Amino acid sequence: MTTGKIGVTTENIFPVIKKFLYSDHEIFLRELVSNAIDASQKLKTLASVGEFKGEIGELSVKVSIDSENGTLTVSDRGLGMDAEDIDKYINQIAFSGAEEFLAKYKDTANSIIGHFGLGFYSAFMVSKKVEIRSLSYKDGAKAVAWECDGSPEYKLTECDKTERGTDIILYIDDDSKEFLEKSRIETLLKKYCRFLPVPVIFGKEQEWKDGNYVDTDKDRVINSVEPLWAKKPSELKDEDYLNFYHELMPGMEDPMFWIHLNVDYPFTLTGVLYFPKIKNNIDIQKNRIQLYCNQVYVTDQVEGVVPEFMMLMQGVIDSPDIPLNVSRSYLQADGQVKKISSYISKKVSERLDKMFKEDRAEFEKKWDDIKIFIEYGMLSDEKFCDSARKYALLKDSEGKYFTFEEYKTLVESTQTDKDGNIIYLYATDCEAQYSYIQSAKSKGYSVLTMDGQLDSHFVSLLEHKLEKTHLVRVDADIIDRLIVKDDALKVDLTAEQIEIATDLFKSQLPTIEKTEFFVQLEALSQQDTPAIVTQNEHMRRFKEMSAMNPGMNFYGEMPDNYSLTINCDNASVKKIITEACSAIEEKIAPLRNEINQLNSSIEEARKADEKADTSENEAKVAELRKQQGDIIAQYATTIPTIKQIIDLSLLQSGLLKAQSLDDFIRRSYSLL
Repeated sequence: MTTGKIGVTTENIFPVIKKFLYSDHEIFLRELVSNAIDASQKLKTLASVGEFKGEIGELSVKVSIDSENGTLTVSDRGLGMDAEDIDKYINQIAFSGAEEFLAKYKDTANSIIGHFGLGFYSAFMVSKKVEIRSLSYKDGAKAVAWECDGSPEYKLTECDKTERGTDIILYIDDDSKEFLEKSRIETLLKKYCRFLPVPVIFGKEQEWKDGNYVDTDKDRVINSVEPLWAKKPSELKDEDYLNFYHELMPGMEDPMFWIHLNVDYPFTLTGVLYFPKIKNNIDIQKNRIQLYCNQVYVTDQVEGVVPEFMMLMQGVIDSPDIPLNVSRSYLQADGQVKKISSYISKKVSERLDKMFKEDRAEFEKKWDDIKIFIEYGMLSDEKFCDSARKYALLKDSEGKYFTFEEYKTLVESTQTDKDGNIIYLYATDCEAQYSYIQSAKSKGYSVLTMDGQLDSHFVSLLEHKLEKTHLVRVDADIIDRLIVKDDALKVDLTAEQIEIATDLFKSQLPTIEKTEFFVQLEALSQQDTPAIVTQNEHMRRFKEMSAMNPGMNFYGEMPDNYSLTINCDNASVKKIITEACSAIEEKIAPLRNEINQLNSSIEEARKADEKADTSENEAKVAELRKQQGDIIAQYATTIPTIKQIIDLSLLQSGLLKAQSLDDFIRRSYSLL
């Protein structure tokens, strides 16, 4: 057996770092500016503990382009480096000066960005040569120049730099000339550096003069060194939060409200999250929360840090404790992330609960706008769901709001069915379902409004969370079958009359693509309409959810099923049935008798032998039934009232369209 050590040398790792360390080459600018910020913050720290007694002066980071020479330079006035520092931190890859510094000054250090000691090498992704010119803050230090062309070879010499700090000079590759464009660099600085804690200077401020914009003598600072989330909430006004929101999200309406996050134990986390106004599905956009680490932009892909339902929110989160990959480009999977996510969820819920308790009237005004956040949270996060039940609201068709407990108290005495289940009726469109709502109200029932983007899913959640409670759309059936009581009326018709009445109305139903109708007779009150169209609750739910879930396409392809319920107690219906039975009884009686005889023969044959061949008689029965149906249908065509009743019920439910609607209008005029 042979043992040894794997050899990792500069010769073989340097090309890998240059090519693969960062997924996006533009990251180099963030890394170099961050290093310059760290150099400035370190100098501040040394001055605060008395290890640097010189004049700090105005600390800033300057980014400049020299198009003629093809260079991009990042300069700072931080603590600088001498030959020993360069050998230690530059020539030794992945030796982090930030880590060493924090270990020594952990209690007093200003915010330090660096961590892995690899950021500097990102410069070689876009450069054919990199130079460092630096003068250390140390007394008697000599300025040094370091130069490397991307190979493992470098040159280190003394130079004539007289000002403390470091200049990183990048000689941009031919295939990276975009980084010599002012607009490109400005975009990157605004993306990655707009909130860094030290001023970042890029060019000069401009003014309009003689028909053109011209440079002034004033440096252009592109960042805000004290972003809003880094300040104490007590120092801020509503106006400050709104201004910051519009800075982050230009062109957006004012948010409904916001939550300022500020915690230093068991982890450090600051930020501001806004609840935007969401009016439709187009407004539902994720990736609107920006993640920062010590005010350095990291990503807007914050899955894991922010609970799923809060991805609809907008704003900023800043934490040095969120684990990142080596390139600081995305999150690492880590238990700390789950803790942070739970904390954010808890703080949001606490804020909502406080709003509800302190000013319920104002909370109700905001409810229609914020309910999508709360419903999404309750659907996707069990803990949030449990806490939100205290302040989540239900709205009825009259615009009144109730907590879950309040609504249960309101309806349980009247809307409990014969099996002891509380039935919550709801409407998804109060205008389209107006007549169904009125029918429910006539019984003394309450109807909820469930017209939100997530309400089709939320209905199922409520049924799961509320004990012995069912939710049914108000147009899912006739009202007496939606909430079944013991005193339900029975149909006072013979079997023959029911058969004739069913065929009468069934024969006059229109043909609608991907739609099936079922005719049924019920004894409703005399005051109720002659007929009503309803849609089965469960099948409708499946079809609605299939529209949002590709895995349920099977239900989406199934036809829509509707029931046409005929009110046998209605005077007009009674008259139609009575007259029809009298008019056609003589014609269909022989057919009915023959059908009955054949059915008796089929039954006797099957009793004698289960495998008896009765197909011939069955075919005769089918043919006779068709003849009977044709007779009834022919008669129905002579009674325009039948078609009128059907069309009125279809109109009521929004199903009367095109040719059928035109025919109805013409028939209505003729019946006047």
